[in-house]
Order: sequence, then structure tokens, then C-alpha cells
Amino acid sequence: MSELTVDVYNIEGKTTGTYELPAEVFGIEANENAVHQAVVAYLANQRQGTKSAKTRAEVSGGGAKPRPQKGSGRSRQGSTRSPQWTGGGVVFAPKPRDFSVKLNKKVKRLALRSVLSSKAAESQIIVLEGLNLSEIKTKEMVRILGNLKAPDALLVMSAPDRNVVLSARNIAGIKTASVNTINTYDILKYDKLIVTKDAADKIGEVYA
Repeated sequence: MSELTVDVYNIEGKTTGTYELPAEVFGIEANENAVHQAVVAYLANQRQGTKSAKTRAEVSGGGAKPRPQKGSGRSRQGSTRSPQWTGGGVVFAPKPRDFSVKLNKKVKRLALRSVLSSKAAESQIIVLEGLNLSEIKTKEMVRILGNLKAPDALLVMSAPDRNVVLSARNIAGIKTASVNTINTYDILKYDKLIVTKDAADKIGEVYA
């Protein structure tokens, strides 16, 4: 059995067969530089960049000199809106800005294939035969994850499934995603990568 051949499990945690992971996606040599760029870009793009504070030029008031220049024995002060005064402006005040980082599409795909290959090399990928829940039930999802021995995992489906997403939403250490929403950061963040068989097929088609 090659290192890209993995067992397929059902929701009871029983082996039902094997699956050959696509070598073009799960069997490449990891490119650390591409992974680093992808993670930096992802984290930068999560920043809102909306924080703002007023400089001394923008704070109202402070036009009159608070006390005479000489004679009081105290420090010289020109305005009550200087940064050292309560209610004064902020030195180098933060202003709204765009933190977004654009990443070349080829680099993004290379990073994704690199982390998927690393997960495969470390035997951290669980291929699931299928996952269909008849109702939204967190308790059932906890039971399934317990059967798979995956308390910290990214669960990837071929397409969004409302029952699965809502059942897993409140479980600590678990995140759901579909094939077109997976990213390098999330794959690195979680210990295990649980992929349905349909999702694994689709990943091979999309990212090969």
C-alpha cells in the first residue's frame, strides 16, 4: 500500500475500504515559502483596518493658551489639546487603512497543495465514506467525531450541508468547510483533516 492510499471510514469509525489520494494534490513536495505567503495574506485579510483616533489637529477646543508662558513656576503649555493633556489628541493616531494582501493564484494553489501533501505525509487525513445527517443534532456530530478520534479537525464536504454545518458549529476545535472555501491557514490550524469521499474526488479535480 502506497503512502497515498488511505483507509475509508464510516460514521461509526469502521474501515469500509481504501482510497487513493490524487498524487498531484496530496503527493507533492511542500513549498514552505508559498505556505508562509498564504498564511500571512490570510491573516492580513482578516484585519478590518477600521480603528481610528483623533490627532491634536482634529480634537475640538484648545485654542487658548491655558496659562501664561512665564511666572507660574509650572511647565510651558500652549494648548489643552496637546497629547499630554486629558482630552488631547493622540500622537501618530491610527487611521482607517486597507491591510489586504493580494496573492498570486498559482502561489495560493501551490500553498494549498503543499499543506494537503503535508497532512497526507503525516497520516492526518481521514477519508469519510459519507456524512448525511437527517436533522441538526450536535450530540450526533460529537458521537461521530468521537468514533473517528478527531477532537480537533477541519471537516471538508463537497458542498455546504446545512445540517452538518449547524450540528458542528458549537463544537470547540471543529470547523466545517466546502471544497471551494478551504484555505491554507485552516488546514494548518487543525490537527486532523476529515474529508468526505466526494470532497476528496472534487479536491483532486479542482486543485490538480
